Amino acid sequence: MLTDRYGLELSTASHEARDAYVDAIDRMLAADGQVDETLATALDADPAFALAHVAQARQHQLYGRGKEARASAEIAVELAAETTAREQRHVDIISSLVSGQVPRSLELTHEHMAEHPRDAFALAPACGVFGTIGFSGRVDREAELLALLDPLATHYGDDWWFQTVHAFALLETGQWARARQLVEHSLEQRPGNSHGAHTLAHALFESGDDEEASSFMGDFLPAADRTSLMHCHNWWHYSELLMIVGEQDAALQAFTENCLPGTSGSPSINVFTDSVAFLWRSELAGAPRNHELWQAIRHYYNEQFRRPIVFVDAHVGLMHAALGDTDALDACIVQLHELGEAGKLPAGTTAALLTQAYKAFEASDWSTAIDLFEPVIDQVVRIGGSRAQRDLQTNTLIAAYINADRLDDAASFLDAVDDRQPTRPLAGLPSR
Repeated sequence: MLTDRYGLELSTASHEARDAYVDAIDRMLAADGQVDETLATALDADPAFALAHVAQARQHQLYGRGKEARASAEIAVELAAETTAREQRHVDIISSLVSGQVPRSLELTHEHMAEHPRDAFALAPACGVFGTIGFSGRVDREAELLALLDPLATHYGDDWWFQTVHAFALLETGQWARARQLVEHSLEQRPGNSHGAHTLAHALFESGDDEEASSFMGDFLPAADRTSLMHCHNWWHYSELLMIVGEQDAALQAFTENCLPGTSGSPSINVFTDSVAFLWRSELAGAPRNHELWQAIRHYYNEQFRRPIVFVDAHVGLMHAALGDTDALDACIVQLHELGEAGKLPAGTTAALLTQAYKAFEASDWSTAIDLFEPVIDQVVRIGGSRAQRDLQTNTLIAAYINADRLDDAASFLDAVDDRQPTRPLAGLPSR
């Protein structure tokens, strides 16, 4: 029987299908482009290849193509009945995720790793800040992910993909020096690995190496595939880094050409949240408000999202606040409270409380904003996203301290929460 790159048997007799499938999986694990085309080659060579169908389901899901994802998953489940037990559970893990059974998918992943620790593509949905653990709504999710990955390291050895995801889990728990070593080795093996570039950018940001991070991303991104899953988000990182090192015009140009709605084919969750985050952070750093860009973001949001979803719901209020739409802002707060209290949002009422704080901040009611932020700031991890992404909330609280002329409180807060060394581009923040 043919095997994949990790030595696992595949239920296909077609060498062409196997080769295309292995290539497609590596492209997905690296966040390279041309995934749809490569999977199509595998399925053309063997239309009964269950794992290729479920990989296609995952690809559809990542890009928000829910109907197509469910259809591909259904085909995979039917075809998997004639495959090995390992492949059947692999299909079950991803099809459960696609159908919205996220806790079940994660439970199956834990069971599966005990028997098949090198089934990388079955493990992948649990990894990262947008994974089944990352979007669990649990406060201790970062440690939970590292606890899943640490014991698996011996099974993967020098594998470039595992080094990337393991490095990210390490840096999110404060071990950015070790993370940097791992991901740099990953990039030596697969230099065009967009996930690896993303992880190294995080490691450098966490350690305060802004110039090096900016230089690295400036060299990496021009040659990167614009069809990559990470296109928007990696350019967002670069835009933020340019802002940090004082190149404001270049930062805005990088953002508007690669992240703003209409400029990227990346998943809508990245396009929306990265656009909101860049504009809000640039204003915290002293840039004037650009109403035209905020309007473009609102138009995109109205087209792409019909209901609150995890991580997105923690950014919507910023958009309404920036546009001065108090009616929409108040309605958003009510809706997020109702859904959170009903247990329909993984992060509970965290997004609602944050949105209340944004409303007070936008009204220049600094004391109220601070009073709302302080009790919830240690719960922000529940909304998902990385430490670097969640600096949006932390920096807004610090800006409220600055505007309230409470610089000692800002300094005390930073001393209490920062086991990190990132630069915080905030107007009025004294040098430390």
